Amino acid sequence: MKAVIYCRVSTEKETQVSSLKRQRQELLELAEANDFEVIKVIEEQASGYDVERDGIFEVLSLFTAEEANMLLIQDETRLGRGNTKIALFHQLNKLNIPIYSVAHNGALQLSESDSMVLQIVGVVEEYQRKIHNLKIKRGMRKAIEEGYDPSANLSNQHLAKGREKKEFPVEEVVRLRDNGLTFHEIAATLRGMGHDVSKATVHRRYREVQLLEKND
Repeated sequence: MKAVIYCRVSTEKETQVSSLKRQRQELLELAEANDFEVIKVIEEQASGYDVERDGIFEVLSLFTAEEANMLLIQDETRLGRGNTKIALFHQLNKLNIPIYSVAHNGALQLSESDSMVLQIVGVVEEYQRKIHNLKIKRGMRKAIEEGYDPSANLSNQHLAKGREKKEFPVEEVVRLRDNGLTFHEIAATLRGMGHDVSKATVHRRYREVQLLEKND
């Protein structure tokens, strides 16, 4: 397993700085005990309630790029607090990233309340996905009834006869785009989720969705 070590403290006080060093050492020992290959150690000083952290974005980028497949933290509060913690656990779960902690001397064990919240978030997200897909289908039917030909929107179609249309979660593309990610970043994220797509494919499918929603 290729692991990323993430250490965090909330202030720049001297005692907290020494805590970073302690976290790093304990996590390196945890990795050695479990025979994990540490490819990156990320340390930062930031509030656990703040999701916009350079260190966290670097962690997620390593996972989406498939450069690592394991996260090591001292305990769940180092990853985040409050809603930020739940959001990050949810994202890591979607990427199938196991988490080990010093506090549990192995796989992180979520509290019953956190597990319940994550289950609820997962169910809500699934229904949002279904609703969005239904909206796209309705838009497609209406567009076709009004004379729209989807095949006419594909350039150089004659050069790719027989090629199957790639399947990937278009609703995730829309969500990530709404969150400000570029098409290059979205394509990298989807590849990290196991979908072999290019930036051009992501951009084209996004434009198709936008067109269909306008017709709905």
